[in-house]
Amino acid sequence: MLLPLPPRRRLRAAPPARLTPRHAPLRRGALLPFVHRPCPRETGRGAACLTCWELVWSGSQVEGASKKRRGGGIGGGGGGGGGSLASSTRKDKGLSIDFKESQVADFEDLEEDKFLNAVVKVYCTHIRPDYGLPWQKQRQHSSTGSAFMIGDNKLLTNAHCVEHDTQIKVKRRGDDKKYVAKVLARGTECDLAMLSVENEEFWRGTEPLQLGRLPCLQDSVTVVGYPLGGDTISVTKGVVSRIEVTPYAHGTSDLLGVQIDAAINAGNSGGPAFNEQGECIGVAFQVFRSDEAENIGYVIPTTVVSHFLNDYRKNGKYTGFPCLGVLLQKLENPALRESLKVPSSEGVLVRRVEPTAPASSVLRKGDVITSFDGVSVGCEGTVPFRSTERIAFRYLTSQKYAGDVAQLGIIREGNVMKVQTILHPRKHLVRHYNP
Repeated sequence: MLLPLPPRRRLRAAPPARLTPRHAPLRRGALLPFVHRPCPRETGRGAACLTCWELVWSGSQVEGASKKRRGGGIGGGGGGGGGSLASSTRKDKGLSIDFKESQVADFEDLEEDKFLNAVVKVYCTHIRPDYGLPWQKQRQHSSTGSAFMIGDNKLLTNAHCVEHDTQIKVKRRGDDKKYVAKVLARGTECDLAMLSVENEEFWRGTEPLQLGRLPCLQDSVTVVGYPLGGDTISVTKGVVSRIEVTPYAHGTSDLLGVQIDAAINAGNSGGPAFNEQGECIGVAFQVFRSDEAENIGYVIPTTVVSHFLNDYRKNGKYTGFPCLGVLLQKLENPALRESLKVPSSEGVLVRRVEPTAPASSVLRKGDVITSFDGVSVGCEGTVPFRSTERIAFRYLTSQKYAGDVAQLGIIREGNVMKVQTILHPRKHLVRHYNP
């Protein structure tokens, strides 16, 4: 005679042990580390659901926790949390359990999206000239960069992004349509270019960015653009490391630049850099790559950007940054200052004057420039900048526009003099290529 089998018991997954020290005394209401306990909701076959976990408190309460993370500034902390929460409560063996699950991500950061939506991706087709065979051109190639809206249906980007262009197209964030753009102004020496898009559909529902002030050291900065490594918009953060007159690789000129430690890669060129208030403080344009240095990127500050935009509004075209047209030498050597009859440790020596510069009529070799528009020039060729900083003498001339008059204080053979000269952009004896 066969005996009936006992009823089969349903097996349940045993919860893992607590992650607290085995011999640690437990106090009622004390906060313990996380307990990796399976979610009490189980499937039909008895397998524990591993999609949820609980934050366990010792004593008589077990609660689920949901913490909202929000970052500060533009592009900070990836906008999650804060959405509608579904909550359910049940009691099990004297323990009150509260489960909360985030149903929908919170998209309240509309201001952040507004700034990001003003940044567009630039698609450019280039054909470079062949200087070895001037009757033909090199092979066509394509590149991508970034740009941003500045108002009046205009975009701002780097000049090297649209150099030798044959076709330029731009695409907004979240849009799959490309719009044809054209170059209105191109500043080679400041590496800036202004674009326009005639299609009104491109500008529908857009807002331009606002230019901010020149940042200070250690100010937070966020760089936005479309670098290599993906097709969507990219955001990197850093701080301002240095502000000084910097060589511009594209235009071979020396203008004010802002050094930052935020990552800048190929494709970031032309993208804006924001401060914590959401204002554009510059345009990303170059990096310094070396085995001995890292995280050195450069941003064109708003002072240079404003000069470029005001020059275009004033003259209807870009005329350039003026210069004195002289070759200068520092006067750090006391013996050299004594031979030039310079009483104090100030001024820079004029080594050569370009014959095509307007200053050739008032300056000559051997003069010592001691002031520029009333601002004293140090023996190292620097001038006061803001409160406790000094910057290269070239900064003062870059703040002028073509046709402005500058007053110079000079020492010539021991005699102190005041002269005036008109500032104009440098005239090249051999005209450079400007498409």
